[in-house]
Amino acid sequence: MNRTVALGLGVVVLAGAAALTFGWGASAPARTVLMPSDPDVVALGQTIYSENCASCHGMSLEGQPNWRSPGPDGRFPAPPHDETGHTWHHDGDTLFRLTKYGTGALIGDPDYESNMPVYESVLTDDEIIAVLSYIKSTWPADMRARHDEMENRQ
Repeated sequence: MNRTVALGLGVVVLAGAAALTFGWGASAPARTVLMPSDPDVVALGQTIYSENCASCHGMSLEGQPNWRSPGPDGRFPAPPHDETGHTWHHDGDTLFRLTKYGTGALIGDPDYESNMPVYESVLTDDEIIAVLSYIKSTWPADMRARHDEMENRQ
């Protein structure tokens, strides 16, 4: 690889890292704190989830079939948010930013095509946190504890 290409790739990687760290999300909470034990927050989140998320992710958070494989359009189906999915592998900040700004922003690729809508102008920060709190409230206790441990390491 020639030096110019290597330098260019380095700049792209650094720019992507900077965008992930500083670029978008200035209005996001400093650290997203989910509240899966707050019944009012969870109830609000369940209502918002059913109105905005369940059509793709399922009323029981089960996701769409074959969610790990791209469909004919090259896009991945909606993953489950229950214990069978990978949602609990991601910290609250990542989940918040994915929901608010979309997959493309999260991975630093504005051209990334996803069926996941961007909720920045649809839901408030508190509503996004309520939805994520509802989702977390449905996980088994051991999974919630592992997620809490991950959050505490942040």
